[in-house]
Amino acid sequence: MRSTPVPFTARPIRPGQIRRLDGVVAARKYDEPNLHRVVRLHGSCDLRLETRPSRNPGEHEVILAVGAVGVCGSDLHLYNEGRIGTTTLAGPFVPGPEFMGTVLAAGHACRDACGQSLRPGQRVAVEPHISCGNCTWCKRGQPNLCPHHTFIGLPGCDGALAEQVVVPGRQCYPLPDSISDNAGALLEALGVAMHAASLSRIRPQEAVMVAGLGPIGLMIVRLAALIGAAPLIAVDPLPWRAKFARCWGATHAHAGTLTSMPERMRRAAGQHGSPTVFETAWAGTAITDCVHAAAPGARVVLVGIPPDDSFSLPHSVARRKGLTLLFSRRMGAEMPLAIRLASSDHEGVNLDELVTHKWRLDQTARAFSQNARYADGVLKSVIHPQR
Repeated sequence: MRSTPVPFTARPIRPGQIRRLDGVVAARKYDEPNLHRVVRLHGSCDLRLETRPSRNPGEHEVILAVGAVGVCGSDLHLYNEGRIGTTTLAGPFVPGPEFMGTVLAAGHACRDACGQSLRPGQRVAVEPHISCGNCTWCKRGQPNLCPHHTFIGLPGCDGALAEQVVVPGRQCYPLPDSISDNAGALLEALGVAMHAASLSRIRPQEAVMVAGLGPIGLMIVRLAALIGAAPLIAVDPLPWRAKFARCWGATHAHAGTLTSMPERMRRAAGQHGSPTVFETAWAGTAITDCVHAAAPGARVVLVGIPPDDSFSLPHSVARRKGLTLLFSRRMGAEMPLAIRLASSDHEGVNLDELVTHKWRLDQTARAFSQNARYADGVLKSVIHPQR
Protein backbone atom coordinates (compact mmCIF):
# COMPACT_ATOMS: atom_id res chain seq x y z
CA MET A 1 0.00 0.00 0.00
CA ARG A 2 1.36 3.43 -0.94
CA SER A 3 0.80 6.73 0.81
CA THR A 4 0.60 10.15 -0.78
CA PRO A 5 2.11 11.94 -2.49
CA VAL A 6 1.04 9.64 -5.33
CA PRO A 7 -0.30 10.35 -8.81
CA PHE A 8 -3.83 9.24 -9.57
CA THR A 9 -2.64 5.79 -10.65
CA ALA A 10 -6.07 4.18 -10.32
CA ARG A 11 -9.19 5.47 -11.99
CA PRO A 12 -12.53 4.81 -10.30
CA ILE A 13 -14.53 1.94 -11.74
CA ARG A 14 -17.70 3.35 -13.26
CA PRO A 15 -21.08 1.63 -12.95
CA GLY A 16 -21.25 1.12 -16.71
CA GLN A 17 -18.03 -0.88 -16.83
CA ILE A 18 -19.40 -4.26 -15.71
CA ARG A 19 -19.96 -7.78 -16.95
CA ARG A 20 -20.87 -11.22 -15.56
CA LEU A 21 -18.11 -13.80 -14.99
CA ASP A 22 -18.49 -17.30 -13.50
CA GLY A 23 -21.75 -16.45 -11.72
CA VAL A 24 -20.35 -13.21 -10.30
CA VAL A 25 -21.05 -9.79 -11.70
CA ALA A 26 -17.53 -8.39 -11.97
CA ALA A 27 -15.98 -5.09 -12.95
CA ARG A 28 -13.80 -4.88 -16.05
CA LYS A 29 -10.23 -4.76 -14.94
CA TYR A 30 -7.84 -1.96 -15.75
CA ASP A 31 -4.14 -2.50 -16.37
CA GLU A 32 -2.63 -4.57 -13.58
CA PRO A 33 -2.22 -3.97 -10.76
CA ASN A 34 -5.92 -3.07 -10.32
CA LEU A 35 -5.76 -0.38 -7.67
CA HIS A 36 -8.19 2.06 -6.15
CA ARG A 37 -7.70 5.06 -3.91
CA VAL A 38 -8.51 5.06 -0.18
CA VAL A 39 -7.99 7.48 2.70
CA ARG A 40 -6.55 6.00 5.89
CA LEU A 41 -6.32 7.56 9.33
CA HIS A 42 -2.86 6.84 10.78
CA GLY A 43 -3.23 8.81 14.00
CA SER A 44 -4.86 11.93 15.40
CA CYS A 45 -5.22 14.49 12.58
CA ASP A 46 -3.17 12.27 10.24
CA LEU A 47 -5.18 11.34 7.12
CA ARG A 48 -3.36 10.00 4.05
CA LEU A 49 -4.46 9.27 0.52
CA GLU A 50 -3.23 5.83 -0.49
CA THR A 51 -3.81 3.11 -3.07
CA ARG A 52 -4.71 -0.52 -2.46
CA PRO A 53 -5.58 -3.53 -4.62
CA SER A 54 -9.20 -4.12 -5.50
CA ARG A 55 -10.86 -7.47 -4.86
CA ASN A 56 -13.91 -9.35 -6.03
CA PRO A 57 -16.79 -9.91 -3.61
CA GLY A 58 -17.51 -13.17 -1.82
CA GLU A 59 -20.71 -15.09 -2.51
CA HIS A 60 -22.77 -13.02 -0.03
CA GLU A 61 -20.96 -9.74 -0.63
CA VAL A 62 -21.28 -6.80 -2.97
CA ILE A 63 -18.66 -4.39 -4.25
CA LEU A 64 -19.77 -0.78 -4.48
CA ALA A 65 -18.43 2.27 -6.26
CA VAL A 66 -18.70 4.66 -3.33
CA GLY A 67 -20.74 7.67 -4.37
CA ALA A 68 -20.92 9.80 -1.23
CA VAL A 69 -19.56 9.65 2.32
CA GLY A 70 -20.74 11.90 5.14
CA VAL A 71 -18.19 13.24 7.63
CA CYS A 72 -19.77 12.14 10.91
CA GLY A 73 -19.24 12.52 14.64
CA SER A 74 -17.55 9.12 14.97
CA ASP A 75 -15.06 10.13 12.28
CA LEU A 76 -14.28 13.35 14.10
CA HIS A 77 -13.78 11.65 17.49
CA LEU A 78 -11.23 9.32 15.92
CA TYR A 79 -9.63 12.19 14.00
CA ASN A 80 -9.40 14.47 17.04
CA GLU A 81 -8.73 12.03 19.87
CA GLY A 82 -7.71 8.76 18.26
CA ARG A 83 -10.60 7.05 20.03
CA ILE A 84 -14.35 6.93 20.44
CA GLY A 85 -15.54 5.60 23.76
CA THR A 86 -13.41 2.54 24.51
CA THR A 87 -12.62 1.94 20.82
CA THR A 88 -9.12 3.16 20.10
CA LEU A 89 -7.13 3.67 16.93
CA ALA A 90 -4.45 0.95 17.13
CA GLY A 91 -3.24 1.28 13.54
CA PRO A 92 -4.09 2.81 10.17
CA PHE A 93 -7.65 2.23 8.99
CA VAL A 94 -10.21 3.68 6.58
CA PRO A 95 -12.92 5.82 8.27
CA GLY A 96 -16.38 6.47 6.85
CA PRO A 97 -19.47 4.73 8.27
CA GLU A 98 -22.02 7.02 6.56
CA PHE A 99 -22.15 6.22 2.84
CA MET A 100 -23.98 5.09 -0.25
CA GLY A 101 -22.73 3.52 -3.44
CA THR A 102 -23.53 1.94 -6.79
CA VAL A 103 -23.34 -1.81 -7.28
CA LEU A 104 -20.41 -2.93 -9.41
CA ALA A 105 -20.31 -6.63 -8.59
CA ALA A 106 -22.29 -9.08 -6.47
CA GLY A 107 -21.66 -12.62 -5.29
CA HIS A 108 -23.93 -15.28 -6.74
CA ALA A 109 -25.75 -15.78 -3.39
CA CYS A 110 -25.84 -12.08 -2.48
CA ARG A 111 -29.16 -10.58 -1.34
CA ASP A 112 -29.96 -7.11 -0.03
CA ALA A 113 -31.64 -6.25 3.29
CA CYS A 114 -35.03 -7.00 1.71
CA GLY A 115 -33.94 -10.41 0.42
CA GLN A 116 -33.73 -9.27 -3.21
CA SER A 117 -30.90 -9.72 -5.69
CA LEU A 118 -28.60 -6.78 -6.20
CA ARG A 119 -28.02 -5.73 -9.81
CA PRO A 120 -25.19 -3.75 -11.41
CA GLY A 121 -25.85 -0.02 -11.53
CA GLN A 122 -28.23 -0.12 -8.57
CA ARG A 123 -27.76 2.62 -5.98
CA VAL A 124 -27.89 1.54 -2.34
CA ALA A 125 -27.59 2.99 1.15
CA VAL A 126 -25.60 0.92 3.62
CA GLU A 127 -26.30 0.15 7.28
CA PRO A 128 -22.78 0.03 8.76
CA HIS A 129 -23.76 -1.90 11.92
CA ILE A 130 -23.36 -5.60 11.07
CA SER A 131 -25.17 -7.60 13.74
CA CYS A 132 -24.84 -11.37 14.21
CA GLY A 133 -28.56 -12.04 13.72
CA ASN A 134 -28.56 -14.90 16.23
CA CYS A 135 -28.15 -13.46 19.72
CA THR A 136 -30.91 -12.62 22.21
CA TRP A 137 -30.92 -8.94 21.26
CA CYS A 138 -30.97 -9.52 17.51
CA LYS A 139 -33.91 -11.90 17.95
CA ARG A 140 -35.69 -9.29 20.05
CA GLY A 141 -35.44 -6.79 17.22
CA GLN A 142 -32.62 -4.83 18.87
CA PRO A 143 -29.71 -5.42 16.49
CA ASN A 144 -28.10 -2.16 17.61
CA LEU A 145 -27.39 -3.83 20.98
CA CYS A 146 -25.79 -6.96 19.48
CA PRO A 147 -22.65 -7.74 21.51
CA HIS A 148 -21.13 -9.67 18.58
CA HIS A 149 -21.44 -6.96 15.93
CA THR A 150 -18.87 -5.34 13.70
CA PHE A 151 -19.17 -1.76 12.48
CA ILE A 152 -18.04 -0.52 9.10
CA GLY A 153 -15.94 2.60 9.60
CA LEU A 154 -14.63 1.95 13.11
CA PRO A 155 -11.20 0.45 13.88
CA GLY A 156 -11.27 -3.22 13.01
CA CYS A 157 -13.49 -2.81 9.94
CA ASP A 158 -12.50 -0.36 7.19
CA GLY A 159 -15.06 2.23 6.14
CA ALA A 160 -16.01 3.87 2.88
CA LEU A 161 -13.53 6.71 2.35
CA ALA A 162 -12.45 4.92 -0.78
CA GLU A 163 -13.36 4.57 -4.42
CA GLN A 164 -14.59 1.04 -3.77
CA VAL A 165 -15.83 -0.90 -0.77
CA VAL A 166 -16.95 -4.51 -0.28
CA VAL A 167 -19.80 -5.07 2.17
CA PRO A 168 -22.30 -7.83 3.03
CA GLY A 169 -25.27 -7.59 0.69
CA ARG A 170 -27.71 -7.77 3.61
CA GLN A 171 -26.50 -4.35 4.78
CA CYS A 172 -27.69 -2.70 1.55
CA TYR A 173 -30.99 -0.89 0.99
CA PRO A 174 -31.99 0.13 -2.56
CA LEU A 175 -32.42 3.87 -3.06
CA PRO A 176 -35.27 5.41 -5.03
CA ASP A 177 -34.45 8.03 -7.67
CA SER A 178 -36.00 10.68 -5.41
CA ILE A 179 -33.05 10.39 -2.99
CA SER A 180 -29.78 11.97 -4.12
CA ASP A 181 -26.36 10.47 -3.47
CA ASN A 182 -25.73 13.08 -0.77
CA ALA A 183 -29.00 12.29 0.98
CA GLY A 184 -28.36 8.57 0.63
CA ALA A 185 -25.13 8.93 2.58
CA LEU A 186 -27.01 10.66 5.42
CA LEU A 187 -29.69 7.99 5.88
CA GLU A 188 -27.74 6.17 8.59
CA ALA A 189 -27.56 9.39 10.61
CA LEU A 190 -31.28 9.93 10.09
CA GLY A 191 -31.90 6.42 11.41
CA VAL A 192 -29.86 7.25 14.52
CA ALA A 193 -31.97 10.37 15.06
CA MET A 194 -35.17 8.39 14.54
CA HIS A 195 -34.10 5.79 17.09
CA ALA A 196 -33.39 8.50 19.67
CA ALA A 197 -36.74 10.14 18.96
CA SER A 198 -38.55 6.82 19.37
CA LEU A 199 -36.96 6.28 22.79
CA SER A 200 -38.26 9.65 23.98
CA ARG A 201 -41.91 9.06 22.99
CA ILE A 202 -42.36 12.65 21.78
CA ARG A 203 -45.99 13.75 22.01
CA PRO A 204 -47.80 16.39 19.94
CA GLN A 205 -48.22 19.75 21.66
CA GLU A 206 -45.67 18.83 24.32
CA ALA A 207 -42.44 20.75 24.88
CA VAL A 208 -39.14 19.35 23.59
CA MET A 209 -35.63 20.73 24.08
CA VAL A 210 -32.64 19.77 21.92
CA ALA A 211 -29.20 20.75 23.22
CA GLY A 212 -26.60 20.45 20.46
CA LEU A 213 -27.44 21.07 16.81
CA GLY A 214 -25.01 19.03 14.80
CA PRO A 215 -26.59 17.01 11.98
CA ILE A 216 -28.22 14.44 14.28
CA GLY A 217 -29.47 17.14 16.65
CA LEU A 218 -30.97 19.01 13.71
CA MET A 219 -32.58 15.82 12.43
CA ILE A 220 -34.16 15.30 15.86
CA VAL A 221 -35.49 18.85 15.68
CA ARG A 222 -37.04 18.08 12.31
CA LEU A 223 -38.56 14.81 13.51
CA ALA A 224 -39.99 16.49 16.63
CA ALA A 225 -41.51 19.21 14.43
CA LEU A 226 -43.12 16.57 12.19
CA ILE A 227 -44.62 14.89 15.26
CA GLY A 228 -46.00 18.23 16.40
CA ALA A 229 -43.87 19.01 19.45
CA ALA A 230 -44.54 22.51 20.74
CA PRO A 231 -42.80 24.49 21.93
CA LEU A 232 -39.70 23.08 20.28
CA ILE A 233 -36.57 24.67 21.69
CA ALA A 234 -33.20 24.23 19.98
CA VAL A 235 -29.90 25.34 21.49
CA ASP A 236 -26.33 25.41 20.17
CA PRO A 237 -23.37 27.78 20.63
CA LEU A 238 -22.95 28.15 16.85
CA PRO A 239 -25.37 30.77 15.49
CA TRP A 240 -25.72 29.26 11.98
CA ARG A 241 -26.86 25.98 13.51
CA ALA A 242 -29.46 27.73 15.65
CA LYS A 243 -30.68 29.64 12.60
CA PHE A 244 -31.01 26.43 10.60
CA ALA A 245 -33.00 24.80 13.41
CA ARG A 246 -35.65 27.50 12.95
CA CYS A 247 -35.85 26.58 9.27
CA TRP A 248 -36.43 22.96 10.24
CA GLY A 249 -39.26 23.65 12.65
CA ALA A 250 -37.89 24.88 15.97
CA THR A 251 -40.26 27.40 17.54
CA HIS A 252 -37.40 28.84 19.61
CA ALA A 253 -33.68 28.77 18.83
CA HIS A 254 -30.84 30.10 20.95
CA ALA A 255 -27.19 30.55 19.96
CA GLY A 256 -25.66 29.66 23.30
CA THR A 257 -26.22 27.05 26.00
CA LEU A 258 -29.23 25.93 28.02
CA THR A 259 -27.96 27.94 30.99
CA SER A 260 -27.68 31.12 28.91
CA MET A 261 -31.17 30.90 27.42
CA PRO A 262 -33.24 34.06 27.88
CA GLU A 263 -35.97 33.81 30.50
CA ARG A 264 -38.79 34.03 27.95
CA MET A 265 -37.47 30.92 26.24
CA ARG A 266 -37.10 29.13 29.53
CA ARG A 267 -40.70 29.96 30.42
CA ALA A 268 -41.90 28.70 27.03
CA ALA A 269 -40.86 25.15 27.97
CA GLY A 270 -43.10 25.24 31.01
CA GLN A 271 -42.97 26.46 34.57
CA HIS A 272 -41.04 23.42 35.75
CA GLY A 273 -39.01 22.62 32.64
CA SER A 274 -39.35 20.46 29.54
CA PRO A 275 -40.84 16.93 29.67
CA THR A 276 -38.45 15.75 26.94
CA VAL A 277 -34.82 16.82 26.57
CA PHE A 278 -32.24 15.56 24.06
CA GLU A 279 -28.53 15.89 24.70
CA THR A 280 -26.79 15.82 21.30
CA ALA A 281 -23.77 17.96 22.16
CA TRP A 282 -20.97 15.43 22.70
CA ALA A 283 -21.93 15.31 26.37
CA GLY A 284 -19.64 17.16 28.83
CA THR A 285 -21.47 19.87 30.80
CA ALA A 286 -24.47 19.63 28.46
CA ILE A 287 -25.84 16.69 30.47
CA THR A 288 -25.85 18.74 33.67
CA ASP A 289 -27.61 21.53 31.79
CA CYS A 290 -30.19 19.07 30.46
CA VAL A 291 -30.91 17.73 33.94
CA HIS A 292 -31.57 21.26 35.21
CA ALA A 293 -33.74 22.08 32.16
CA ALA A 294 -35.88 18.94 32.52
CA ALA A 295 -39.25 18.89 34.22
CA PRO A 296 -40.06 16.43 37.03
CA GLY A 297 -40.65 13.01 35.51
CA ALA A 298 -38.99 14.04 32.24
CA ARG A 299 -37.19 11.82 29.77
CA VAL A 300 -33.60 12.88 29.05
CA VAL A 301 -32.16 11.15 25.98
CA LEU A 302 -28.36 11.03 25.81
CA VAL A 303 -27.13 10.87 22.22
CA GLY A 304 -23.76 12.63 22.37
CA ILE A 305 -20.52 10.72 22.99
CA PRO A 306 -18.10 12.44 25.41
CA PRO A 307 -14.49 12.71 24.24
CA ASP A 308 -13.14 11.26 27.51
CA ASP A 309 -15.83 8.53 27.74
CA SER A 310 -17.25 9.90 30.98
CA PHE A 311 -19.76 12.42 32.25
CA SER A 312 -21.16 13.73 35.52
CA LEU A 313 -24.55 15.03 36.55
CA PRO A 314 -26.13 16.56 39.67
CA HIS A 315 -27.45 13.40 41.26
CA SER A 316 -29.75 15.04 43.78
CA VAL A 317 -31.45 17.14 41.09
CA ALA A 318 -31.96 14.15 38.79
CA ARG A 319 -33.16 11.96 41.69
CA ARG A 320 -35.61 14.48 43.12
CA LYS A 321 -37.07 15.10 39.69
CA GLY A 322 -37.39 11.36 39.09
CA LEU A 323 -35.81 11.71 35.67
CA THR A 324 -35.53 8.85 33.21
CA LEU A 325 -32.15 8.82 31.49
CA LEU A 326 -32.18 7.02 28.15
CA PHE A 327 -28.96 6.11 26.37
CA SER A 328 -29.45 6.02 22.61
CA ARG A 329 -27.22 3.65 20.61
CA ARG A 330 -27.11 3.81 16.83
CA MET A 331 -30.34 2.65 15.18
CA GLY A 332 -32.48 -0.45 15.20
CA ALA A 333 -34.65 -1.23 12.18
CA GLU A 334 -35.25 2.38 11.16
CA MET A 335 -33.60 2.39 7.74
CA PRO A 336 -36.71 1.57 5.63
CA LEU A 337 -38.70 4.34 7.33
CA ALA A 338 -35.72 6.70 7.02
CA ILE A 339 -35.75 6.10 3.26
CA ARG A 340 -39.47 6.88 3.10
CA LEU A 341 -39.07 10.06 5.14
CA ALA A 342 -36.13 11.27 3.06
CA SER A 343 -37.94 10.61 -0.21
CA SER A 344 -41.11 12.47 0.81
CA ASP A 345 -41.65 15.74 -1.03
CA HIS A 346 -43.82 17.14 1.75
CA GLU A 347 -43.68 16.70 5.51
CA GLY A 348 -40.48 14.71 5.30
CA VAL A 349 -36.80 15.30 5.97
CA ASN A 350 -34.92 17.00 3.14
CA LEU A 351 -31.42 15.77 3.87
CA ASP A 352 -29.93 17.67 0.94
CA GLU A 353 -30.60 20.91 2.83
CA LEU A 354 -28.10 19.85 5.49
CA VAL A 355 -25.19 19.47 3.06
CA THR A 356 -23.16 22.67 3.08
CA HIS A 357 -19.81 21.41 1.76
CA LYS A 358 -18.81 18.88 -0.90
CA TRP A 359 -15.29 17.50 -1.34
CA ARG A 360 -13.25 15.17 -3.51
CA LEU A 361 -11.50 12.16 -1.96
CA ASP A 362 -8.12 13.88 -2.21
CA GLN A 363 -9.56 16.77 -0.16
CA THR A 364 -10.56 14.58 2.79
CA ALA A 365 -7.95 16.03 5.16
CA ARG A 366 -9.26 19.54 4.46
CA ALA A 367 -12.84 18.40 5.01
CA PHE A 368 -12.02 16.84 8.38
CA SER A 369 -9.99 19.86 9.49
CA GLN A 370 -12.83 22.21 8.60
CA ASN A 371 -15.35 20.13 10.52
CA ALA A 372 -13.07 19.78 13.55
CA ARG A 373 -12.71 23.58 13.67
CA TYR A 374 -16.43 24.27 13.02
CA ALA A 375 -15.25 26.56 10.22
CA ASP A 376 -17.05 28.26 7.34
CA GLY A 377 -20.58 27.68 8.64
CA VAL A 378 -20.34 23.94 8.13
CA LEU A 379 -23.39 21.82 8.89
CA LYS A 380 -22.61 18.64 6.98
CA SER A 381 -19.71 17.79 4.70
CA VAL A 382 -19.96 15.05 2.08
CA ILE A 383 -16.97 13.50 0.27
CA HIS A 384 -17.39 12.17 -3.28
CA PRO A 385 -14.75 9.50 -4.00
CA GLN A 386 -15.62 9.21 -7.71
CA ARG A 387 -14.83 12.85 -8.50
